[in-house]
Amino acid sequence: MEEVQARTRELAASNVLAAREAAVTAAKAKEDAEIAAREAAAAVLRLFNNDAELVAQLLGVTAEELEREAKPVTAARAKEVIEGLRARAERPRPVRRARKAGTAATAPSASAPESGLADAD
Repeated sequence: MEEVQARTRELAASNVLAAREAAVTAAKAKEDAEIAAREAAAAVLRLFNNDAELVAQLLGVTAEELEREAKPVTAARAKEVIEGLRARAERPRPVRRARKAGTAATAPSASAPESGLADAD
C-alpha cells in the first residue's frame, strides 16, 4: 500500500512539473504572439500612411484598437518589419510539392492495372 502511495505522489509531482512547464511555454508563446501582433499592426498602419480608419475597416477591428496595439512599437521596429515583408514579397514563391506528388501518384496508378493484366497472362 505504501508503494502505491509513494508512486502516486511521484506521479502527482511529475504532473505538477509538466503542467508548470507547459504553462511557462504557453505564456512565452502568448507573449511572442502579442508582440508580433503589435508589430504587424504598426507595420500595416505605416504601409497605409497611418490611415487607421481604412485599415480598421479592412481588418474588421476598431481604429482605436488598432492604434492601441501599434502604439508601443517604435518606428524603427515597424520599418524593420516592413523591410522583412518586402524581402519576403520579392522572393519567388516556392513550387508546391503537392502538385508534383499528385502527378507522380497518378502516373503509377494508371500503369498499375496494365501490369496486373500482364501478370495474369
